[in-house]
Amino acid sequence: MSTTAESPAERRTGGEVVSEPGTPPATGTTVRGWVRPGPTPAQQRYDVLLGLGMAAAGVIGTELARGVASTEVDLGIGGVEPYVLSAAVALPLCFRRRWPIPVLLVVSVLFVVSGERATFAFAQNLVTQATQFMAIYAAVAWARDRRLMKAAVGVVFIGMFGWLVVGFVRALRNDDFQGVNDGLLSPYLSGVVLALALNVLYFFGAYFWGRTAWGTARQRHELEQQAAELAAQQQANARRAVIDERLRISRELHDVVAHHISSIGVQAGGARRVMERDPDAAKNALSVIENSSRTAVNEMRQLLGMLRAADPDLDVAGPVAKEPQAGADRLPALVAEVNGQGLSIGFHQIGRPVQLPETVSVSVYRIAQEALTNVRRHSTARSAHITLRYLGDSVELEVIDDGRPKHAPVGSRLGHVGIRERVGLLGGETEIGPRPVGGFRVRVRIPLDPQNRPLTGGIDE
Repeated sequence: MSTTAESPAERRTGGEVVSEPGTPPATGTTVRGWVRPGPTPAQQRYDVLLGLGMAAAGVIGTELARGVASTEVDLGIGGVEPYVLSAAVALPLCFRRRWPIPVLLVVSVLFVVSGERATFAFAQNLVTQATQFMAIYAAVAWARDRRLMKAAVGVVFIGMFGWLVVGFVRALRNDDFQGVNDGLLSPYLSGVVLALALNVLYFFGAYFWGRTAWGTARQRHELEQQAAELAAQQQANARRAVIDERLRISRELHDVVAHHISSIGVQAGGARRVMERDPDAAKNALSVIENSSRTAVNEMRQLLGMLRAADPDLDVAGPVAKEPQAGADRLPALVAEVNGQGLSIGFHQIGRPVQLPETVSVSVYRIAQEALTNVRRHSTARSAHITLRYLGDSVELEVIDDGRPKHAPVGSRLGHVGIRERVGLLGGETEIGPRPVGGFRVRVRIPLDPQNRPLTGGIDE
């Protein structure tokens, strides 16, 4: 047996869940048992002003109704009873959203009393009619206990239509419905049908309008909750992308440091063997060891000092086949590889090549690889171009294409997050976005150590 509770907005008919009228369509976020929050202080202040304004308008409307009356009117107790009743009917609206059900019941009682005790004011005063409509609307739209609301509305409707029937009987007895024209129905039946139709539109219109307002508020709550969940999910995905990128940087750093340590070991072993018979060669080996150790320390300080601890549960890829070490010198090979995948890629190198730090060289390759992957997956581009610039104190990589984003969903842009994270760790700057002349650009500039030396035999292009 299922123990799932039904929401107040649903009922079961023949085993099928039927939504209450006014209930919004599902938005993907379940809010069973939703209760509309109470009014804000600003809304309560507005209701007080509304109630006071309606009460004043009711008094004015009663005076105007008295002025246009064709016969002498009875002003009741103290000569002010109609004025008091017209104000009293509207004053409960000051609390229409705070206590909607009690307000509905009080307004309904005063509505009937006003109709019985001040007939001229009741019939001619539109403010009194509007007050009852607003009380029904507020009860349906704002009541927190939906079952109690339906019971209260049911009692009010039964009472109002019962009072209407009493009026029909009274009119028949007094022969109040008279006409000089011959119609399809008698004057009495015509009056009954017209009055009944107007009251059905009046009362049920207020009810369904209030239910629509309640359903809209519930849907707004669902959408806000769904938006919050999507925002949290997007933030988690962005965080995951940053962690994944830093894990990849850490693996690459491991290769870089391993290279330097291996070089140091080889040079140290050679220096030990020739130290006595060839002191100059031993000095050169020690100099290489010194430079390699400084380079390794600088690169570790640059990256490891800025990396946060990653979640070990994310490192689930396991051992992978060993590939050639990524680096800026392998950009031509990357271009050749992508050129065979339906995309025409050009490559241009500017400036005199220098020996890049391993972390910078690997990053340049990975950024170009990620940019070309985005072009293939998320763009209509048919061609792209990679430019690598050696600027002396920095190296710049630019990847441009001639396409537009595809109409289909184009991904989460987490690759761009990874690029910015990688360049930020290296102290560089990033520019990612559409080009003014069309297409898309990924441009990064990474500063270099001023001690970097030109490659032997390098040429300008």
